[in-house]
Amino acid sequence: MLDGNLDTRAGRLNDRYRHHAATEVLRRAVSDPDLGRVALVSSFGAESVVLLHMVSRAAPGLPVLFIDTQMLFPETLEYQREVSARLGLTNVQVIRAADAEVARQDPDGTLHRFDANACCDLRKTVPLERALSGYDAWITGRKRFQNSDRAALEFFEPEPPSRLRINPLAHWRAEDVQEYMIENNLPRHPLVARGYPSIGCAPCTSPVKPGEDPRAGRWRGQDKTECGIHFIGGKIVRGKVPA
Repeated sequence: MLDGNLDTRAGRLNDRYRHHAATEVLRRAVSDPDLGRVALVSSFGAESVVLLHMVSRAAPGLPVLFIDTQMLFPETLEYQREVSARLGLTNVQVIRAADAEVARQDPDGTLHRFDANACCDLRKTVPLERALSGYDAWITGRKRFQNSDRAALEFFEPEPPSRLRINPLAHWRAEDVQEYMIENNLPRHPLVARGYPSIGCAPCTSPVKPGEDPRAGRWRGQDKTECGIHFIGGKIVRGKVPA
């Protein structure tokens, strides 16, 4: 039975894996008894192929949850199919919001224009929470370098009330991601070459200029930096994390 204290478990796991490489963190985590049932959540975005490749080597049958918000770029949907087939991932699960909820809350597909948080809740947060209800931990591709909100990210984080997050790439630099992709000849998301280092839904993602934060193109012009699928202190993260 898993220890019910998430902080204690996360601390124990961080101590255990503190000096491990990302590949070892992922390989061992999928069977570590302190983590229980584990799934990878992947956006099949700009850097997602790194973790997907690691999973294909370590546990190709691991559940991979892909949230199709039905507002993604067509290139992302095609990339998801291409990468899944090429890497031999055998348990990719496409997660979508319930049709009835979309019809009730966003019948004309314009909710994102006047309430981006509500749109993210409808199309990402609620469907993912439903999909993750059978798991004790989930793997993310979050990294410290992505923005200041993630600067202190650890390999393992508590996600109250009952789950842990696993961030195998937390300590990687941008150069590490690129080197891994080159060394393993991994396919790139086609939008990266067009100036999209971070890729979300089409209406809320714009190209990033040289020198900008890699996530500057997400919800540009809004006080919003996260979609709401990540929690800190039991609270959904939308914007800047207080110091």
